[in-house]
Formats: sequence, C-alpha cells, structure tokens
Amino acid sequence: MAYALALGASAARHESSSLSSPTKTMKPGIDYIGVSTPFYCNDGKGHFLLHKRSNKCRDEHERWDPGSGQLEFGLTPEENVLKEVEEEYGCKGKIQKRLPAHSILREWDGHKTHWLAIPFFILVNQAEVKNNEPEKIEELGWFSLNQLPEPLHTGFHFTFTKFKKDFEDISTHTS
Repeated sequence: MAYALALGASAARHESSSLSSPTKTMKPGIDYIGVSTPFYCNDGKGHFLLHKRSNKCRDEHERWDPGSGQLEFGLTPEENVLKEVEEEYGCKGKIQKRLPAHSILREWDGHKTHWLAIPFFILVNQAEVKNNEPEKIEELGWFSLNQLPEPLHTGFHFTFTKFKKDFEDISTHTS
C-alpha cells in the first residue's frame, strides 16, 4: 500500500509540475508538418482568382495567393476547402478536381517550413466573390494563366509550375 501511495504522490507531483511549466506554442509548418487545402478558384472561362496578402498574414506579405487554409481537425479535405473558400471569398464553390497531395518545402524569414498541400480547383461565380477577410486581403483580381501577377506566393508558384498542364486543362474547360 505504501508503494502505491508513493507512486501516486510522485505522479501527482509530475503532473502538477508539467501543468505549471510554460509551454511553447507549436507552429504548423515550422514545428511540425502543416496540412493545408489550397484552392484555385476559377470562373470556368479561363480566369483565376488571386488575392494580394496583407502584412497581417502569417507570411509572404504583398504576394499574390489563390487562397488556402490549414486542415481543421474533424473535417475532410473537401469539407475544409469549401469552408475556406466561403470564409475568404464569401461565396459557395464547386470542386472540379483535386490535384495530388505534395510537400511544399521552403525557407521563409529564416525558418525552414514544411506544408503538405492537398490542392483543389474550385468553380465559383465571379459575381458572388467578395473580399471576406479585408484585414488579410489587400486586393482581389481575376487573371488568365498567361497574365498572372507578380510576385506569387512561393507555395502557389511551386504548385503552378509542377501542375501547369492541369491548370491549362481547367483553364480551357468552359463551364
């Protein structure tokens, strides 16, 4: 009986000391592999929606980005991407195609980052799109693939280069 009490007291001390210890907030993509669902919204007529990131974004300020969101616990990638489109652009979207999942490895602001991207092409109605996150989005624009703005978000640039044929196929498929 004394052994059980002593073990219990030791466990209680350990538990209470770990609760009072300061903990570091782990950052996705830096401290562990982040999982994101990038989306490439288009109007089905060859135009893709991009936004210019504000200085209130996590990184890549002033770069043009199609949009993305960290995969939330309890959501499928498909549910997550449609939720993110509505959060950022205030409209409903329809999944056209999912690209293969791939790693985005980069260095940003002195930190190596690693994100697993599960990207989707999303059909949206241009008339329904709005800037639903004005604190993070400076500007919205519709662009053809041969007139993309600069500078591009590094993750988007990587995916666009790797899957250019898929972008071209979606671009030439009219709704």
